[in-house]
Amino acid sequence: MSTEDFIIELFCRVDDRMREVSKHAQASLHPSETVTLGLLFAIKGVGNRAYYRWIKRDGLSLFPHLPERTRLFRLFTTHRDWAQRFLADPTVLGIADSYGIELLHPIREGRSEAQIGKKGKSNYRWIVGGKLCFVLNQKGQVVSWAAATANVHDAAFHPLIARLLDESVVLTDSGFHSRDGDPANMKYASGARGMCGWWSRRCSRC
Repeated sequence: MSTEDFIIELFCRVDDRMREVSKHAQASLHPSETVTLGLLFAIKGVGNRAYYRWIKRDGLSLFPHLPERTRLFRLFTTHRDWAQRFLADPTVLGIADSYGIELLHPIREGRSEAQIGKKGKSNYRWIVGGKLCFVLNQKGQVVSWAAATANVHDAAFHPLIARLLDESVVLTDSGFHSRDGDPANMKYASGARGMCGWWSRRCSRC
């Protein structure tokens, strides 16, 4: 599949989810175009300048009304709530887990006033950065997610699980347990070191 075919296929899938969102009278891009460009930026995995050079060189025929670079990235920030439209539906059983994202080596902590993230533990080692928590359905699709700094305990993500109280039973490891109480739909395995090991043991009992 060529790059152009991939972008067209991605746009068609996005447009199916964005039909209810109307275009602003003064906007140069349709909502589906904005979301498609945002997804391409995430998939490309490069900086905003490199991405803009690429899309302007290879995708201008598909996005003839491409705005100036800084305006394009302001659009991504302004309409980031549109990402919620692409989350999967919950199923009877779900899984929640957290993942540490290291942004800085611990030895460099505090050297910059513009430091992003805080110091915390992830996978039994110290990192300076953030923590991503996600809830998956039985198909492995993302139902909901939240982010925080690395020093936050997994129990801080309880609202993410409680939101699915009437829709899903969410399985977690013991790191999500709190002495102050857990959501009624959260089930954890005491002593489980991670969801992968616990999930395999549960499957072997079926």
